[in-house]
Amino acid sequence: MMDKMIITAYGLFLLMGAYFGAKAGSKVSMIMGLVSGGLVFLGLYLTGAHARNGFFYLTLVSGFLTGTFLMRLLKTQKFMPSGMLLAITLIFFVFCFLRFSKS
Repeated sequence: MMDKMIITAYGLFLLMGAYFGAKAGSKVSMIMGLVSGGLVFLGLYLTGAHARNGFFYLTLVSGFLTGTFLMRLLKTQKFMPSGMLLAITLIFFVFCFLRFSKS
């Protein structure tokens, strides 16, 4: 149950990023926030069907996002929003990897 709450919170966090990206006038941030949030919610569905496959999928998605946010942080040299997103996504990546390796 706690796993699903963490995944849902992370997915909502990404969707909030889409909202704030749209509010700031960045269509790319809005689209990527919606897509990445949708991918996380797909992973939530997959964990309900088969936990190991779902956490493998979420590990891949969060690994890709970690790399993306790291590149953005190195390019902009600004903690907000890239550094914050990198930190939260890296924590989520470790969470998913540990859940995948346990199942």
